[in-house]
Amino acid sequence: MAEEQLEGIAVDLVSRAMRGGATAADVIVHEADDFSTALRLGNIESLKEAASKVLGLRVFLGARNATSFSSDFSRASLERLVGRAIAMAHVTSEDPASGLPEAALLGCHAGELGLYSEDVAALPTETRIDIARRAEQAALSADVRIKNCEGAWFEASVGRKAYANSLGFAGNYRSSYCAVSVAPVAEDGGMQRDYWYSVARRADMLENPEAVGRKAAERALRKLGARKMATCQVPVIFDPETARSLVSHIFEAVRGDAIYRSASFLTGKLNQKIAHDQVTILDDGLRAGGFGTRPFDDEGIPASVTPVIENGVLTNYLLNCYTARKLNLRTTGNAARGVSGPPQVGPKNFYLAPGTQSPEEIRKAVKAGFYVTDLIGFGVNIVTGDYSRGAAGMWIENGEFAFPVEEVTIAGNLAEMLGHIEMVGSDLEFRSALAAPTLLVSGLTVAGT
Repeated sequence: MAEEQLEGIAVDLVSRAMRGGATAADVIVHEADDFSTALRLGNIESLKEAASKVLGLRVFLGARNATSFSSDFSRASLERLVGRAIAMAHVTSEDPASGLPEAALLGCHAGELGLYSEDVAALPTETRIDIARRAEQAALSADVRIKNCEGAWFEASVGRKAYANSLGFAGNYRSSYCAVSVAPVAEDGGMQRDYWYSVARRADMLENPEAVGRKAAERALRKLGARKMATCQVPVIFDPETARSLVSHIFEAVRGDAIYRSASFLTGKLNQKIAHDQVTILDDGLRAGGFGTRPFDDEGIPASVTPVIENGVLTNYLLNCYTARKLNLRTTGNAARGVSGPPQVGPKNFYLAPGTQSPEEIRKAVKAGFYVTDLIGFGVNIVTGDYSRGAAGMWIENGEFAFPVEEVTIAGNLAEMLGHIEMVGSDLEFRSALAAPTLLVSGLTVAGT
């Protein structure tokens, strides 16, 4: 649909809800064209193209509210949708914290944010398949020890989102992305698999598929001959992929819903020192081309940058309007909403700011330690901060990789780990809405044999 049509549907549905008796309402409408293909050993295993459109309506009757959604945009269907939502709102409990934002807070960032590129939609199907095939071929031909492959994938999506509410706000924006990945299997006295990928808003910003394939092969090969380690307490280096996982736990701990429920180890820590001086975490909704960038959030709050941790001090929690009211604070524009429920708290571009040391400098600073490339399991308690994850990676001796390690567990506590981040890498790269550079954390227990 044209942007005027999508936004017009949202505005019209809000008007219908208000005429139907709602005291306030908002609507989110989303349409997308999605593509995916999977190959294995050169053969296409799946090929999917799908066009979808869906909308969600939220209505308020004073302090009561309800949501309903539909993929049928016909007039009769939308009338039924309004009637169902209002009927449900009548029987829900009152919640004083619910409601739309204050009108004065609404707005839309006017600058170009680099969310959409025509070249994604323009890629022919044959080219999309060939990108995945080239990545797999490069992985398989990288080394004779690459004997097999679990598959190669290419996916792409272009879409548009519109939002409108009864306070007079209406807006829409387009977005696009594409990605290629491959998972080769190495064999040499044992079998190991790994993967690599590239993702971008623009097709011309994807990494060369051959480079993706070679990197995936290199990651699989370095795992061959992996050993178990005796339990020890050593410095641990998290590569950017696993450091991103660590940052994701911090995001969960600063979400407003975890804070007002006292379900986070950071509850009550606002404006207190919680991390090493060199730790700064930002949530940036204005980063050009970012995977969490958008001109407004799913409540119509304009994009902004929220400092979360500044030089080790916790300066902000991340909030939508509901959690802001529960905490008597102001929304940070982090409302993220599907069509089937109320807004949740989601990241914009949530990342740990890069430092000055290269990954090589960080590695060479470690006499004996563990370099993590894989994390397994979900042994993290956000309430207490207790951290325990299965892991694999490389053992470091005298600043160099000595041999691969597997079947160990990293144990610690997130509150202590934040204070023990001793080195921050310069290699920050965004592959999702969460990102981090290489991190060196001291004093962790690596549990093995």
